[in-house]
Amino acid sequence: MISTASDANLFITFGVIGLFLAGMIAVLYATNRESTSFSDYAVGGRSYGPWYIAMCYTNSWWPGSTFTAFFALTIGGALGFYGMVYATLGVTAMYLMARRAWTWGQRFNLRTQPDLLGMRFNSPVVKRVASIIGIISVFPWVVMGIQALAMLFQFASFGRWGVTTCLVAGVVVVLVRQYWTVSMGMRGLIMTDMFQGLIAYVVCAALCVFLLFGDQASFSNLSHLPAKMLLIPGASGTGYGPLYMFSLIFTGVIGSMCWPMSFQRIYTASGVKAVKKGTLYTILLVGGFYGILMLFAAAISQDPNVIAHPQQGWFLSLFDIGGPWMLALAIVIVLAASIGHVDGCVQVCGTQFANDLATWNTPRTDRQLTLLAKSGMVVFIVAASVLAYLTFDYARLQLLAQISYQGIIQLAVPLFFGIFSRRGNKEGAIAGMLAGIVVAIVLTTMYPDDIPGLGSLTSGIVGLVVNAGIFVACALAIKPSAQESARVEQLFEMAAPGRKVPMGTTPVLN
Repeated sequence: MISTASDANLFITFGVIGLFLAGMIAVLYATNRESTSFSDYAVGGRSYGPWYIAMCYTNSWWPGSTFTAFFALTIGGALGFYGMVYATLGVTAMYLMARRAWTWGQRFNLRTQPDLLGMRFNSPVVKRVASIIGIISVFPWVVMGIQALAMLFQFASFGRWGVTTCLVAGVVVVLVRQYWTVSMGMRGLIMTDMFQGLIAYVVCAALCVFLLFGDQASFSNLSHLPAKMLLIPGASGTGYGPLYMFSLIFTGVIGSMCWPMSFQRIYTASGVKAVKKGTLYTILLVGGFYGILMLFAAAISQDPNVIAHPQQGWFLSLFDIGGPWMLALAIVIVLAASIGHVDGCVQVCGTQFANDLATWNTPRTDRQLTLLAKSGMVVFIVAASVLAYLTFDYARLQLLAQISYQGIIQLAVPLFFGIFSRRGNKEGAIAGMLAGIVVAIVLTTMYPDDIPGLGSLTSGIVGLVVNAGIFVACALAIKPSAQESARVEQLFEMAAPGRKVPMGTTPVLN
């Protein structure tokens, strides 16, 4: 931790933080607009173009923990670059499912990812099970986001503030931001994601390129890295089996569109073309930013200060290079990424709670749904804050992210089968998801990282195999009725290129 806490340095760091927050609030007030319905509140009126979709997706994809947990992973070796591989491959799923997902969303006024699953399999139980899995899996990312906020306040105060004070400050900032998230819904989120994303990803990438042409984190440093840094798990002497890297990348690829935050971005688009163009821009943003940041991490990895404190390496290295002004910029970059990601997670979980769970056998008005969403957001952020405090000094934070993937990928079976295939039924979707998440949870408690006896497969992959097996078995064993077959056929026909179906036309049978 940096200890040169002069009043001038504190003025610089907190002054820059204040300017950033003032800019964010100015954007919110400039774009403030009252929602006309819960759908408008939840998906922003389905009115946004490709650049907004891309930046909003990126802000929901790379959180503040990218600069702590994943930065530390690359300081330790080449494994850190795996994030760029699965991010760029995984986002292509958004392109492939754009037409059916957006068309069905627009036709049936779908607001969440579980909404789509419930409609596709004609089952409210499918929707609720998927929503619960999604909320549980998103929770660790909010915890890491709050921890990243706490760490940046530790650096902003130059170590004067303790862990509790920093966590409280981080939560206060999130709660202040939540005032507008709660009041404006998705519209406020998307507009500030553009502002925050420009700082967190575009400015950060430009800064890292600039630093890589300097002296302390030069490109030339990459040619002098220790040989052990070039080893990836599965190689001889790493302690992992041959399937570990496959598990990490495969889990990331298929899990990318299972995240409720990512999927909901499809619904905010103005049309299918906006989603597809947004996907191409997203690949550039998520892959380009992450790759450049990890190159910088590798280039600075041999700095003694960074080696001693890898999870603080982003802050330490920029302070060493440029003093308090550069540290202040590093803090604001993490703040922008953290607020955007935590905001997206909290917003989508509050929306799912109101839309998918609180409506259990009880119809709700738009006003009630909005109030329930706001209440869910508050409960979610408080619970995450408590866990963030309890796990603040956890040595391997990236494991929280990896563990959350073991749960979220259980949505992949009904989601991908449901969008790309006419086969499958609600029995298989429900039984498969429940069996998959139970297997993943049980195995994760026993093997939080990998399962040595299975070549270092991760628990989520095993759960996914069980999940898919049950789904396929039910599809083969339970024949659909003629009405159900016709309903599903109509769903796929209406999403065919060139077809137009008036909004509200629904083949869902009750």
